[in-house]
Amino acid sequence: MSADISLGVFSLLPPLIAIALALITRQVFLALFVGLWIGYVILASGNPLMGSFETLNAFVNVFSDAGNTRIIIFTLIVGALIALIQRSGGVQGFVDHLLKVLQNKTGKTQASPPSRMQRRKLELLALLTGFILFIESNISILTVGTLYRPLFDRLKIPREKLAFITDSGSAPSCILIPFNAWGAFITGLLIAQNIENPFGTLLGATLFNVYPILVILILIFVILSGRDIGEMQQAEIRALETGALLRPGARPMMSTQSLDIQPKESLTPRARYMVIPIAAMVILMPVFLIMTGRESVPAGSNWLTALQAGSGSTSVLYATSFATALAMVMNKLSGRLGIREMFDLSLKAMSGMLPLALLMVMAFAIGTLCRELGTGTYIAQTLNGLIWPGFLPALIFVSACFVAFSTGTSWGTFAIMIPIAVPLALTLDMNTGLMIAAALGGGIFGDHCSPTSDTSIITSMATANDHIDHVRTQLPYALIGGAITIVIYLILGHIYA
Repeated sequence: MSADISLGVFSLLPPLIAIALALITRQVFLALFVGLWIGYVILASGNPLMGSFETLNAFVNVFSDAGNTRIIIFTLIVGALIALIQRSGGVQGFVDHLLKVLQNKTGKTQASPPSRMQRRKLELLALLTGFILFIESNISILTVGTLYRPLFDRLKIPREKLAFITDSGSAPSCILIPFNAWGAFITGLLIAQNIENPFGTLLGATLFNVYPILVILILIFVILSGRDIGEMQQAEIRALETGALLRPGARPMMSTQSLDIQPKESLTPRARYMVIPIAAMVILMPVFLIMTGRESVPAGSNWLTALQAGSGSTSVLYATSFATALAMVMNKLSGRLGIREMFDLSLKAMSGMLPLALLMVMAFAIGTLCRELGTGTYIAQTLNGLIWPGFLPALIFVSACFVAFSTGTSWGTFAIMIPIAVPLALTLDMNTGLMIAAALGGGIFGDHCSPTSDTSIITSMATANDHIDHVRTQLPYALIGGAITIVIYLILGHIYA
């Protein structure tokens, strides 16, 4: 099937119905399935039987994309890695060490309740960690979620807040510091638009990329002031007063059998059994990006060029696999865990990740459906060309927000919106960097707001949070940032028009 722009407004129905059902019912699997089925019934000219067959085929076709398959396998291996570092006492050792540091600095004893200062420092440290790991969004999410979840739990910080910090420190850092696969992808899109010095143009556009900057500033303000809003405020009150880290009835995106693994009895907790595998994963990520990038760049290209051209999904899979193997070797050599015990534990943990893997399959499938329906192109073509050039940056941002929210993919949004934004800027003599930034910022907005976004799903997994609770609690902050961004783009548009 191919995109059919004549479908018009009908191309919006499947993603919007899926998103609305997910937010209202909190049944994300049912919502995505209904959205998929409706979409393929539309593509089958209203034939429900053929639409049902095509829906089943859509799940199978997800695995025809090697990148999708790598990410799904990655989610299973992550479960094994998390289980190993928990069972070996690495997580407990890291928690004990960092809490001791926090308590020494604040003068609190072990028995004292968590202070606001302790919580603030820990939240800022988590945000800083995510921002530093700009090399790849999934590595940033996984590292922050894995490292800080037990610490946040100990200080009675709700999982919703951890997910907010983890998600908001990931994609914005990757887009604001584009020395990574994100930068390479966007540079390629700019090359296709005949932009001279595309990477320099991207760096210049960063100054105008208002939404990701605002997200970081809003998050810092929330952490320092403690002023939460909406359901996040309710979550904070719940966690402090009752100790409940999750909403009653919540379904965390990691099963309890993967989450509640206790250190092996008789083992003394040691932080190195967590820190070394995670550090290896983070350090190896750029190494594998360079390695995979060298396969697609001209011979003699420098390492930065190779880094930017590397495969993110391949590098993530390689890095997490190596970290898992390293954890096994460390535990075997030290005699902490046996080979059979580690493999049994890993398989059990992987089985606990199956709901997340299924959710990834459904999210990828609905992304493919949106391309076949022409959802993103229809939104962009409908909204553009309607108003005076001074409004164009704001209009490009709003268009990108709708595309990203509907399709759940920031990169797909970039691919749709940049070929529209750049010609508009060149034709109407607008600031090209401003128009590019508006398109990029709208894509990041979708990462933060859409239940079908892969980064949001992985965030819910890494933080063991209910996925819809994460989306609902983060949404008000994203909307505030989006509204302020529109105002700023209206001002900048009139300045540069």
